[in-house]
Formats: sequence, C-alpha cells, structure tokens
Amino acid sequence: MNIVVCVKQVPDTAMERTLRAEDSRLDRASIDGVINELDEYAIEEGLRQCEAHGGEVTILSMGPEPAADSIRKALSMGADKAVHLVDDGLAGSDALATSLALATVLQRIGFDLVILGSESTDARMGVLAAMLAERLGVPQVSLASQVEIDGQAVTIRRQADYGYDTVTAALPAVVSVVEKINEPRYPSFKGIMAAKKKPVETLSLADAGIDPAQVGLGAAATEVVSFASRPPRQAGTTVKDEGDGGVKAAEYLAAQKFI
Repeated sequence: MNIVVCVKQVPDTAMERTLRAEDSRLDRASIDGVINELDEYAIEEGLRQCEAHGGEVTILSMGPEPAADSIRKALSMGADKAVHLVDDGLAGSDALATSLALATVLQRIGFDLVILGSESTDARMGVLAAMLAERLGVPQVSLASQVEIDGQAVTIRRQADYGYDTVTAALPAVVSVVEKINEPRYPSFKGIMAAKKKPVETLSLADAGIDPAQVGLGAAATEVVSFASRPPRQAGTTVKDEGDGGVKAAEYLAAQKFI
C-alpha cells in the first residue's frame, strides 16, 4: 500500500507570532519552525497502517528549505521516503493554491491513501483534506478518530455529540485524523540516524509541472485586509465575600449575560 502523509512546518506555538506590516503575512523568519503537532498523529497512523497492511509511507511537504528539518523528523519516526516541494514562487500561497500544488505532486507520485492532520496550528482552517480530495477526484473521510482498511475500502469512526459516525469509502482516498486517534511515537536514536540516509526528492515548480501563475501570493484568492495587535489583558473583577458573595457573583454573571 502506498501511503502518503502530508506534513507542514509551522511556527512554534510557544513563541509570540506577529504579522508583517508590508504584506500582512506571518513573520516566519523570526520564529523557530517545528513540525505541525497535529500532523504527527497523521504520521503515526500512516506508520500503523503500513505495519498492518504492508507497503511504504511517503512524507509530502510543501515549504521553504528549513521545512527539511520537519521532513527529517517524520522520517526518523519511521517513514520510508519523502518529497519536498520547495520554490520561492510558492511563498504566500493560500489554501486553494496549496491544494493545487500538493494535488499535482500527489498525482505525480501516486497514492492509495493520503493522510493529513485535522488542521495546521498556524492557519487553523482545516480545509486542505477536502480540497485535495476534490482536486484528485477521490473520496474524503474527515476527522477520523479510528481508521480501518479492509481490501479496497477504508472505514473511519468520527466522534459526534451523539456518539460517533462510521463512514466507509473506496480507495484511493484522503483521510484527515484528529489527535485522539493515537499516540505518536518518539524518534529513536536508530531512527534518527537512519533518517539521514532515507531518500528525499526535492521538486521545484518546474519539476512538478506547476504553473507559477497559479500559486504564490499573487494567485491567492484570499487576503488579509487589515490586522491589529491584540489589546492588553484587562484586570478582572474581584468579588469580596461578605456573606453575599454568591449573590454578587450571580449578579456579575447576569450583567455579562452568562446566565
């Protein structure tokens, strides 16, 4: 089975993130890049399915040269090989352009199952899986908390307010997974050393056959019109209990329309 896991390098969420005044884009140069936390669950699921059904796991990432660090971490977890789409012309791509670029590469390398995390921690959109499936013309099963493959079918369990949904689709397919699906493994020393020798194919826009006019900031269908810094946190309201603390707390909640 040919399993492809899409991985994104994102700014470290533990650091303060800012937008650039000149183009309203995230200032990535001043922040350390890390592998998207939610993608680690996708990597783990890909490895588990490969262990159960055979085949290989390919990591696919689109991003600047530093994204290679995240790719190597994914390889050190146990993936077999990787494809890195890297080109200055991709800078500023929105979700639509990103899905176009990744779908083009996926068609080039082939796949039986594409696995993604539920969303990226920088954009928080959660739309890429659906966009990829549409461009590839294959089924999409989203937000899986459990994945089972039986022959040419994939069945997922999706958590819901009333319990869970069971959804089945034919392979090839695109699956997005949530963090409750598994516990990602830590790269072992052996895995880290082995990752240095695993093949990573680097593709430019020209290599992948992607029209530069369809990606990048100039081709983006969305834009940030304006932004402002978050205001400083205001001091809270202190209620002194003089025997009527419960009443005062209730009055405050009522005034704020919480009750």
